Amino acid sequence: MNALDGLDLTDALDAVDETEPLIDALTNDVTVNDVANIALHWGGLPVMSDDEREVGEMVAAADACLLNMGTVSESGENTMLAAGEAANEAGTPVVVDPVGVGSTSTRDHVAERLTTEIDVSIVSGNYGEVSALAGEDATVRGVESVGEYGDIAETAITCARETESVVVASGAVDIVAIADGAFEIHGGDELLGSVVGTGCMLGMTLAVFTAALDDERAALAGTLAFGLAGEAAADEQFGEYAGPDSYRTCFHDAVAGLSETDLVDPAERIELAVQSDE
Repeated sequence: MNALDGLDLTDALDAVDETEPLIDALTNDVTVNDVANIALHWGGLPVMSDDEREVGEMVAAADACLLNMGTVSESGENTMLAAGEAANEAGTPVVVDPVGVGSTSTRDHVAERLTTEIDVSIVSGNYGEVSALAGEDATVRGVESVGEYGDIAETAITCARETESVVVASGAVDIVAIADGAFEIHGGDELLGSVVGTGCMLGMTLAVFTAALDDERAALAGTLAFGLAGEAAADEQFGEYAGPDSYRTCFHDAVAGLSETDLVDPAERIELAVQSDE
């Protein structure tokens, strides 16, 4: 659990900028524009190739791949699996966002396939989705997490072990977990919850960062940077807002301009939540 040692957000953002990573995102129809723009604002190059005829070639040329099952379909399931397999063959990191897992048997089936048949670098979901993926009790209404999750850090560790990946569980306090422990990340603003698609944008953020950093440091830096952008937007550092939609615009501007703000020391916002002896 030494990923926090020497973690510097300026260095992380510089690494993304220098890499200018190409990210192929197979994402849902609802948030595709926001997801593409968030990649661009971080300094990446988004491509939203989701045609099974070309996705293997596109992923092989990419620096990371995002698989988001928000608007899951039978053809989409097959295309995501093809993309994931191509990414594994090319050594391209894969981020899976199991949107709505726990709400229907179809989503449970697709999420299980994505996390067992593909070598996944990072799994990114809300508390309910991560709990469902770990086999714990979860309440997911549509694609939204509801209910109480007092043991979410331990649950995220279980999910990390079962999926053999880094797990990001987003909520009031974000969790980044690996098989032997978990960190809490204190950042963000409640206004992020008023915008549809912030979970999808976080998944793309993690894909961008994992193209430039190792998986655990990408999860820590990407999740913290995302939260800080939410705070900067809420504080009107990037313009005034009148409600959720104008806040969303300020949030995009904050992502694009985050490197120009006074960035905090990650150690001030990230703390070890659980250290496992197993």
